[in-house]
This record gives sequence, C-alpha cells and structure tokens, in this order.
Amino acid sequence: MRYLIHLAYNGTNYCGWQTQPNLPTVQQTLEAALTTLLRTPVAIVGCGRTDTGVHASDFYAHFDTATLVPDNLVFKLNSYLPPDIAIFDIAPVADNFHARFSATARTYKYYVSTARLPFKQGLYCRIYFEPDIRIMNEAAKALMEYDDFTSFAKLHTDNKTNICHLTQAHWDREGEMLVFTITSNRFLRNMVRSVTGTLLDVGRGKLSIDGLKQIVEQKNRCAAGVSMPAQGLFLTKVKY
Repeated sequence: MRYLIHLAYNGTNYCGWQTQPNLPTVQQTLEAALTTLLRTPVAIVGCGRTDTGVHASDFYAHFDTATLVPDNLVFKLNSYLPPDIAIFDIAPVADNFHARFSATARTYKYYVSTARLPFKQGLYCRIYFEPDIRIMNEAAKALMEYDDFTSFAKLHTDNKTNICHLTQAHWDREGEMLVFTITSNRFLRNMVRSVTGTLLDVGRGKLSIDGLKQIVEQKNRCAAGVSMPAQGLFLTKVKY
C-alpha cells in the first residue's frame, strides 16, 4: 500500500533532501526512522530535491509497504526523529500517486533583511543595502513573460528541458524581512536562488529591467546574478 507523508524540516544540519553516501540528508534520516519503527526496509520518494541548507515548511513524500502502519506512527516518528524534522500527517493514497510527478505547482519563498536578527539566524540572508522593492516587483513581473529559464539553471544537470511556467513572482515586506515569493509548475536546480540574486541586483541599481530581459534571452547562466545563500530559501507550498 502507498502512503503519503506530510512533513517540514529545517535544512541547516542536512546536505539537502536526497540521500548521499556518508552525508546527513533528510531522506536518509526519515528512511532510517521508518525502517526502524516498521521493522522492514522503507524507501521514500520526495516531492523535490532541496539543496544543502534549504528549508521546507511544506513537503511531501510517499512510500510503499505491505506492513501494517499503526495509527500512532506520526507520534512515534516525531518522538524518534531529531527536532529539526516534523511529521504532520501520514495517510494512504492511490497506488498511482507520486509525490514528485503528481505535483502541479510548487511555491518557494526567499527571505532577506538588512537587520541583524539573532533569533532568525540560519533562516534568512542578511543584505547590506536597502533594495527598491517597487522596481524589483516590476522586474519580477517582467520575468513572468518568459518560460525558458536556462540563464538561472545550474550548469551540467540532467534536465531534459529548462521550460518553467511561472504563476506568481513578487516581493513583499513582512516586518523586518523582505520576502520573494515565486510559484511555478516546476523549478530548475538553483533557479530560485539565482533569480533572487538577479532581482536584488535590480533592486540595488546594478541592473535595469531591460538588462534582466537580456539575461533571460541570452539563455546563459554566466550572464545572471549570483546565487543567494541556501539558508534564506524555503519550500512553502506543494499543490496536487
């Protein structure tokens, strides 16, 4: 039977979601916990592959098992797992449901601030200039005119296509934070962090909106801005 897990995690202590040899990952940690509690080997499939240090406040994964899943498995997992991973729910789903490929949209948020915030350490990126949020939103709106994001994709990956269909991209101020929200049917590896860095270049006056359009149209990763640090990035919504 197939089960869907709804979870969240702070990615600070992990080398991303996906299992890697001799490195701590969220997938490996969760698989080990399920294998111990269900007393049978369990392999899980996530809705995406967040990079080292990236967080997820809304994440899904599925697993198959012939073992009876106890009603209190959520409680047992939360008792067993480290405190930077939280399980919200585990429920049966159709055998053809796929945590990754059944998803129709994903939303990421990137958090920056000019302030030194000790109680949010590791959960945002500090910047040392005051960006123009109005011009950044104009640039984000221009970005939505495109669907080929090769200029923001990590080089030498196995992507069959760099086409992504954005449905929202905007900046908002939330207290001491500036938050960039972006939603698409899919994302390329490192895309959100490089888009964020490029939009911040617009916000600090280093790049014009026409310059941003030229970067997208060049389809050249070397033309885009720097990739922002991982700690400011959160996967915040997965839609099925």
